[in-house]
Amino acid sequence: MSSAAPRRIWLCADDYGLSPGVNRAIRELIAARRINATSVMMVGPSIGRDEAEALKAVVADNPDCAIGLHATLTAPFSPLTLQFRPLDGGLFLPLAQLLQQSLLRRLDRGFFRTELAAQFAAFGNLFGRAPDYVDGHQHVQLFPQIRDAFLEAVADATPDAWVRQCGRMQPLSQRVAMPKALLLDVLSTPFRARASRADIAFNPGFAGAYDFLKQSDFAGLMRGFLDGLPDGGLVMCHPGYVDDTLIALDPLTDQRERERMFLHSEAFVELIATQQVTLQRLAPPAPPVSLSHTEI
Repeated sequence: MSSAAPRRIWLCADDYGLSPGVNRAIRELIAARRINATSVMMVGPSIGRDEAEALKAVVADNPDCAIGLHATLTAPFSPLTLQFRPLDGGLFLPLAQLLQQSLLRRLDRGFFRTELAAQFAAFGNLFGRAPDYVDGHQHVQLFPQIRDAFLEAVADATPDAWVRQCGRMQPLSQRVAMPKALLLDVLSTPFRARASRADIAFNPGFAGAYDFLKQSDFAGLMRGFLDGLPDGGLVMCHPGYVDDTLIALDPLTDQRERERMFLHSEAFVELIATQQVTLQRLAPPAPPVSLSHTEI
């Protein structure tokens, strides 16, 4: 085995605040030191004072763990700001429709910046501080127009936080087989360039995207996620217990159970040891130099 220092990565559980079962699973994994970050949905139905205090308590016992804001701008959730537009029956637009509108440049950036500011304020009210980092539910932070509002809101609310980019570092020949992840690669290129110009740091590598609706071998997927991930890279995950709230809001249900069980298993411990990966606390990434990019 190589004597090289282990790679320190972020293993981030998204969607804290989505349901009681998701919240409980995330807290258990933090307590077991199987993940070292979680992103909080401030418009989720299961985030309030008690859930925030429970998360703060378990993180206090695991100083390697960070808490971020999971900026949420898609249905079936509702905005915090009354003036927000566009809406669909009082809810944010569905994901596909929002992406289409952003690609056609039909969105008003001001509405999104105001809504994101409200989500930052709600986070600060519950947690008593700014988030350690900021990402987006369903990767909305990468979308045209929204990415500008997102980075402006981050710079205003918490300029020392870092943000999630979702571009992979593998050769193109290894990336083309997964269309969803390839789209994230493409959208992440201009996002990284804009973050660089704004002196906002971001993770150097990303993994964790797969077809959530298929019954996948998560152990095998995790092995691929870690392969080639750089030091400071980020793997997103979505562990949870299935409950009625989750079923009503999200199509990703049983797969959350499979992720949770694998992350609790000794097989996961053996995998990260074999891959020479550690979940010890990382320093926030430094803002990189400006990057060349293709506009989208």
